[in-house]
Amino acid sequence: MTDVSLTGAAPAAVAIPQAPAKSAGAWALDILIWGGLAILLLISIDAVDLGNLSRLITNSANIQNFSADLLRPNFADWRLFVGKMWETIQIALWGTFLAVFLGVPMGLAAARNIAPVWVVQPVRWIMNMLRSIPDLVMGLLFVVAVGLGPLAGVLAIALNTAGVLAKLFSEAVESIDKGPVEGVRATGASKLHEIVWGVIPQVAPLWTSFALYRFESNSRSATVLGLIGAGGIGQVLFDRMNGFAFRDVSAVVIVVIVAVTLIDFLSQAMRRRLL
Repeated sequence: MTDVSLTGAAPAAVAIPQAPAKSAGAWALDILIWGGLAILLLISIDAVDLGNLSRLITNSANIQNFSADLLRPNFADWRLFVGKMWETIQIALWGTFLAVFLGVPMGLAAARNIAPVWVVQPVRWIMNMLRSIPDLVMGLLFVVAVGLGPLAGVLAIALNTAGVLAKLFSEAVESIDKGPVEGVRATGASKLHEIVWGVIPQVAPLWTSFALYRFESNSRSATVLGLIGAGGIGQVLFDRMNGFAFRDVSAVVIVVIVAVTLIDFLSQAMRRRLL
Protein backbone atom coordinates (compact mmCIF):
# COMPACT_ATOMS: atom_id res chain seq x y z
CA MET A 1 0.00 0.00 0.00
CA THR A 2 1.10 3.52 -0.71
CA ASP A 3 1.23 5.98 2.21
CA VAL A 4 -0.46 9.23 1.47
CA SER A 5 0.78 12.13 3.59
CA LEU A 6 -1.89 14.60 4.52
CA THR A 7 0.38 17.06 6.26
CA GLY A 8 1.55 18.68 3.10
CA ALA A 9 -1.80 18.89 1.42
CA ALA A 10 -2.78 22.42 0.46
CA PRO A 11 -6.10 23.62 1.88
CA ALA A 12 -8.90 23.91 -0.59
CA ALA A 13 -9.49 27.45 -1.80
CA VAL A 14 -12.66 28.97 -0.42
CA ALA A 15 -14.40 31.47 -2.61
CA ILE A 16 -15.21 34.67 -0.74
CA PRO A 17 -18.61 35.99 -1.80
CA GLN A 18 -18.72 39.55 -2.96
CA ALA A 19 -20.60 42.12 -0.96
CA PRO A 20 -24.06 42.83 -2.32
CA ALA A 21 -24.09 45.82 -4.60
CA LYS A 22 -26.87 48.36 -4.87
CA SER A 23 -28.31 49.18 -8.22
CA ALA A 24 -28.20 52.70 -9.59
CA GLY A 25 -31.92 53.04 -9.00
CA ALA A 26 -31.54 52.08 -5.32
CA TRP A 27 -28.72 54.61 -4.89
CA ALA A 28 -30.82 57.30 -6.54
CA LEU A 29 -33.77 56.52 -4.28
CA ASP A 30 -31.56 56.69 -1.15
CA ILE A 31 -30.11 60.03 -2.26
CA LEU A 32 -33.60 61.34 -2.99
CA ILE A 33 -34.97 60.30 0.43
CA TRP A 34 -32.03 61.37 2.61
CA GLY A 35 -31.30 64.44 0.51
CA GLY A 36 -34.94 65.49 0.74
CA LEU A 37 -34.85 65.00 4.52
CA ALA A 38 -31.71 67.14 4.81
CA ILE A 39 -33.24 69.89 2.68
CA LEU A 40 -36.44 69.80 4.76
CA LEU A 41 -34.42 70.17 7.97
CA LEU A 42 -32.48 73.11 6.56
CA ILE A 43 -35.51 75.03 5.35
CA SER A 44 -37.25 74.42 8.69
CA ILE A 45 -34.58 76.15 10.79
CA ASP A 46 -36.33 79.53 10.72
CA ALA A 47 -39.78 78.00 11.13
CA VAL A 48 -38.85 76.37 14.45
CA ASP A 49 -36.83 79.39 15.63
CA LEU A 50 -33.56 77.49 16.04
CA GLY A 51 -31.69 80.72 15.39
CA ASN A 52 -32.55 81.88 18.90
CA LEU A 53 -30.75 79.05 20.70
CA SER A 54 -28.33 81.68 21.96
CA ARG A 55 -31.05 82.88 24.34
CA LEU A 56 -30.21 79.94 26.57
CA ILE A 57 -26.96 81.76 27.31
CA THR A 58 -28.04 85.40 27.13
CA ASN A 59 -30.99 84.72 29.46
CA SER A 60 -28.95 82.62 31.86
CA ALA A 61 -29.84 84.91 34.78
CA ASN A 62 -33.55 84.13 34.37
CA ILE A 63 -32.78 80.43 34.17
CA GLN A 64 -30.69 80.63 37.35
CA ASN A 65 -33.47 82.36 39.26
CA PHE A 66 -36.01 79.84 38.01
CA SER A 67 -33.74 76.91 38.84
CA ALA A 68 -33.09 78.26 42.34
CA ASP A 69 -36.79 77.93 43.15
CA LEU A 70 -37.11 74.54 41.48
CA LEU A 71 -34.24 73.18 43.59
CA ARG A 72 -36.12 74.15 46.77
CA PRO A 73 -39.46 72.31 46.47
CA ASN A 74 -42.22 73.31 48.85
CA PHE A 75 -44.15 70.30 50.16
CA ALA A 76 -46.40 72.29 52.49
CA ASP A 77 -49.45 71.14 50.44
CA TRP A 78 -48.19 67.59 49.87
CA ARG A 79 -51.54 66.07 50.84
CA LEU A 80 -53.24 68.06 48.07
CA PHE A 81 -50.53 67.10 45.56
CA VAL A 82 -50.67 63.40 46.41
CA GLY A 83 -54.48 63.41 46.39
CA LYS A 84 -54.60 65.04 42.96
CA MET A 85 -51.96 62.66 41.66
CA TRP A 86 -54.07 59.74 42.85
CA GLU A 87 -57.03 61.26 40.99
CA THR A 88 -54.84 61.50 37.88
CA ILE A 89 -53.93 57.81 38.16
CA GLN A 90 -57.60 56.90 38.51
CA ILE A 91 -58.40 58.93 35.39
CA ALA A 92 -55.70 57.05 33.49
CA LEU A 93 -56.87 53.70 34.87
CA TRP A 94 -60.50 54.18 33.89
CA GLY A 95 -59.57 55.70 30.56
CA THR A 96 -57.36 52.72 29.74
CA PHE A 97 -60.01 50.22 30.90
CA LEU A 98 -62.68 51.77 28.69
CA ALA A 99 -60.17 51.92 25.82
CA VAL A 100 -59.47 48.19 26.12
CA PHE A 101 -63.21 47.53 26.26
CA LEU A 102 -63.62 49.45 22.97
CA GLY A 103 -60.33 48.38 21.40
CA VAL A 104 -60.84 44.60 21.58
CA PRO A 105 -63.90 44.42 19.26
CA MET A 106 -62.45 47.09 16.96
CA GLY A 107 -59.11 45.27 16.82
CA LEU A 108 -60.80 42.00 15.88
CA ALA A 109 -63.02 43.73 13.31
CA ALA A 110 -59.98 45.47 11.76
CA ALA A 111 -57.91 42.28 11.36
CA ARG A 112 -57.84 41.28 7.70
CA ASN A 113 -57.35 37.58 8.44
CA ILE A 114 -60.60 37.15 10.40
CA ALA A 115 -62.93 39.93 9.21
CA PRO A 116 -64.30 40.70 5.72
CA VAL A 117 -63.03 43.71 3.81
CA TRP A 118 -66.37 45.53 4.03
CA VAL A 119 -65.97 45.47 7.84
CA VAL A 120 -62.22 46.07 8.01
CA GLN A 121 -62.12 49.33 6.06
CA PRO A 122 -64.81 51.30 7.94
CA VAL A 123 -63.38 50.17 11.30
CA ARG A 124 -59.90 51.26 10.25
CA TRP A 125 -61.26 54.68 9.26
CA ILE A 126 -62.76 55.03 12.73
CA MET A 127 -59.49 53.96 14.33
CA ASN A 128 -57.53 56.50 12.28
CA MET A 129 -59.96 59.26 13.25
CA LEU A 130 -59.69 58.46 16.97
CA ARG A 131 -55.89 58.36 16.83
CA SER A 132 -55.56 61.55 14.82
CA ILE A 133 -57.44 63.79 17.29
CA PRO A 134 -55.02 64.95 20.03
CA ASP A 135 -55.86 64.31 23.68
CA LEU A 136 -56.12 68.01 24.45
CA VAL A 137 -58.60 68.68 21.63
CA MET A 138 -60.72 65.72 22.63
CA GLY A 139 -60.49 66.81 26.25
CA LEU A 140 -61.76 70.29 25.36
CA LEU A 141 -64.70 68.76 23.50
CA PHE A 142 -65.67 66.69 26.53
CA VAL A 143 -65.17 69.62 28.90
CA VAL A 144 -67.79 71.45 26.83
CA ALA A 145 -70.03 68.37 26.77
CA VAL A 146 -69.88 67.19 30.39
CA GLY A 147 -68.28 70.14 32.19
CA LEU A 148 -65.06 70.53 34.12
CA GLY A 149 -63.81 67.55 36.09
CA PRO A 150 -62.23 64.12 35.76
CA LEU A 151 -65.02 62.63 33.62
CA ALA A 152 -63.90 64.73 30.65
CA GLY A 153 -60.36 63.42 31.09
CA VAL A 154 -61.54 59.80 31.33
CA LEU A 155 -63.58 60.06 28.12
CA ALA A 156 -60.82 61.86 26.21
CA ILE A 157 -58.21 59.27 27.16
CA ALA A 158 -60.61 56.40 26.50
CA LEU A 159 -61.41 57.39 22.91
CA ASN A 160 -57.88 58.37 21.91
CA THR A 161 -56.36 55.25 23.48
CA ALA A 162 -59.06 53.04 21.95
CA GLY A 163 -57.89 54.04 18.48
CA VAL A 164 -54.26 53.29 19.34
CA LEU A 165 -54.97 49.95 21.04
CA ALA A 166 -57.34 48.83 18.28
CA LYS A 167 -54.56 49.27 15.73
CA LEU A 168 -52.05 47.37 17.89
CA PHE A 169 -54.58 44.65 18.66
CA SER A 170 -55.45 44.16 14.99
CA GLU A 171 -51.79 43.90 14.00
CA ALA A 172 -51.26 41.27 16.70
CA VAL A 173 -54.23 39.28 15.38
CA GLU A 174 -52.94 39.47 11.81
CA SER A 175 -49.60 37.92 12.89
CA ILE A 176 -51.03 34.86 14.69
CA ASP A 177 -50.28 31.26 13.82
CA LYS A 178 -53.09 29.85 11.67
CA GLY A 179 -52.65 26.31 13.01
CA PRO A 180 -54.71 26.63 16.21
CA VAL A 181 -57.48 28.44 14.35
CA GLU A 182 -57.63 25.73 11.70
CA GLY A 183 -57.64 23.08 14.41
CA VAL A 184 -60.65 24.65 16.08
CA ARG A 185 -62.35 25.04 12.70
CA ALA A 186 -61.78 21.33 11.96
CA THR A 187 -63.97 20.42 14.93
CA GLY A 188 -66.91 22.17 13.26
CA ALA A 189 -66.79 25.15 15.63
CA SER A 190 -68.40 28.46 14.76
CA LYS A 191 -66.50 31.65 13.89
CA LEU A 192 -66.94 32.91 17.46
CA HIS A 193 -65.40 29.73 18.85
CA GLU A 194 -62.47 30.11 16.45
CA ILE A 195 -61.81 33.58 17.86
CA VAL A 196 -62.28 32.56 21.51
CA TRP A 197 -60.20 29.37 21.39
CA GLY A 198 -57.89 29.93 18.44
CA VAL A 199 -57.13 33.66 18.38
CA ILE A 200 -57.50 35.11 21.89
CA PRO A 201 -55.09 32.67 23.64
CA GLN A 202 -52.35 33.63 21.16
CA VAL A 203 -52.73 37.40 21.44
CA ALA A 204 -53.84 37.84 25.07
CA PRO A 205 -50.31 38.28 26.54
CA LEU A 206 -49.37 40.78 23.84
CA TRP A 207 -52.64 42.65 24.22
CA THR A 208 -52.08 42.90 27.96
CA SER A 209 -48.59 44.27 27.39
CA PHE A 210 -49.95 46.91 25.02
CA ALA A 211 -52.64 47.91 27.53
CA LEU A 212 -50.10 48.24 30.36
CA TYR A 213 -47.85 50.39 28.21
CA ARG A 214 -50.73 52.67 27.32
CA PHE A 215 -51.68 52.93 30.99
CA GLU A 216 -48.16 54.26 31.68
CA SER A 217 -48.52 56.75 28.85
CA ASN A 218 -52.02 57.76 29.94
CA SER A 219 -50.76 58.53 33.45
CA ARG A 220 -48.66 61.27 31.89
CA SER A 221 -51.38 62.34 29.43
CA ALA A 222 -53.89 62.72 32.26
CA THR A 223 -51.49 65.16 33.92
CA VAL A 224 -51.52 67.36 30.82
CA LEU A 225 -55.31 67.13 30.48
CA GLY A 226 -55.62 68.75 33.89
CA LEU A 227 -54.36 71.96 32.32
CA ILE A 228 -57.68 72.35 30.47
CA GLY A 229 -59.80 71.53 33.51
CA ALA A 230 -60.18 67.80 32.91
CA GLY A 231 -59.29 66.90 36.49
CA GLY A 232 -56.16 65.60 38.15
CA ILE A 233 -52.92 67.19 39.23
CA GLY A 234 -52.53 69.16 36.01
CA GLN A 235 -54.96 71.80 37.24
CA VAL A 236 -52.90 72.28 40.42
CA LEU A 237 -49.74 72.52 38.34
CA PHE A 238 -51.32 75.11 36.06
CA ASP A 239 -52.53 77.22 38.98
CA ARG A 240 -49.14 77.19 40.67
CA MET A 241 -47.38 78.13 37.44
CA ASN A 242 -49.75 81.04 36.85
CA GLY A 243 -49.06 82.20 40.41
CA PHE A 244 -45.28 81.98 39.86
CA ALA A 245 -45.09 79.57 42.81
CA PHE A 246 -42.20 77.67 41.30
CA ARG A 247 -41.30 75.95 44.56
CA ASP A 248 -44.77 74.40 44.56
CA VAL A 249 -44.32 73.55 40.86
CA SER A 250 -41.14 71.69 41.75
CA ALA A 251 -42.97 69.71 44.42
CA VAL A 252 -45.76 68.80 41.99
CA VAL A 253 -43.24 67.67 39.37
CA ILE A 254 -41.48 65.48 41.93
CA VAL A 255 -44.79 63.87 42.91
CA VAL A 256 -45.57 63.19 39.24
CA ILE A 257 -42.10 61.72 38.60
CA VAL A 258 -42.33 59.41 41.62
CA ALA A 259 -45.83 58.24 40.68
CA VAL A 260 -44.97 57.59 37.02
CA THR A 261 -41.77 55.77 38.02
CA LEU A 262 -43.67 53.47 40.38
CA ILE A 263 -46.25 52.77 37.68
CA ASP A 264 -43.44 51.97 35.25
CA PHE A 265 -41.84 49.49 37.66
CA LEU A 266 -45.19 47.82 38.33
CA SER A 267 -45.97 47.62 34.63
CA GLN A 268 -42.57 46.12 33.80
CA ALA A 269 -43.01 43.47 36.49
CA MET A 270 -46.46 42.56 35.15
CA ARG A 271 -45.18 42.38 31.56
CA ARG A 272 -42.32 40.09 32.56
CA ARG A 273 -44.83 37.89 34.35
CA LEU A 274 -47.09 37.69 31.31
CA LEU A 275 -44.49 37.42 28.55
